[in-house]
Amino acid sequence: MADRLTPRAREIATEARILLEESGPAALTLRALADRLGIKAPSLYKHFPDKHAVEVELIAQMLEESAAAMESAEEHEPGSLSALAEAYRTYALAHPHLYCLATERPLPRAALPAGLEDRAAMPLMRACGGDLDTARSVWAFAHGMVILEIHGRFPDDADLAAAWKRGLKAFQPQ
Repeated sequence: MADRLTPRAREIATEARILLEESGPAALTLRALADRLGIKAPSLYKHFPDKHAVEVELIAQMLEESAAAMESAEEHEPGSLSALAEAYRTYALAHPHLYCLATERPLPRAALPAGLEDRAAMPLMRACGGDLDTARSVWAFAHGMVILEIHGRFPDDADLAAAWKRGLKAFQPQ
């Protein structure tokens, strides 16, 4: 992140992230961001061309941080889908608004730093022996579980640990 942004742009992105984490994606407007920074909204355009650029920066942060979490899990338990899933879930639940911003709309691939999406996917790819279809299936399962949990779609008595375990078992070689 540090190489992409000027110090002022980094400050703006930090405040945007705080606003997002506190209030959700709908609250992230350039006017609200400028108000938090004590400046007029047009001043933001010196650093980010539009709201989408701010969102892209936040999505890049999410991908970097989740990649680091998965890499750490992989380092501690190489090849463990359970460890990767736990790292993924823990990160997403700790940052639900950021996670939703990054995953509930098309990924702005062309605007992201080169190689970032691949870096975020690599721990799972390695755990799946390089099988792209299996890696995508595991990710879809993990994302579905996480997004349902974030949005409170499971009943209070749901045994999510058992559901995760059962779902991940389906991806294990027989």
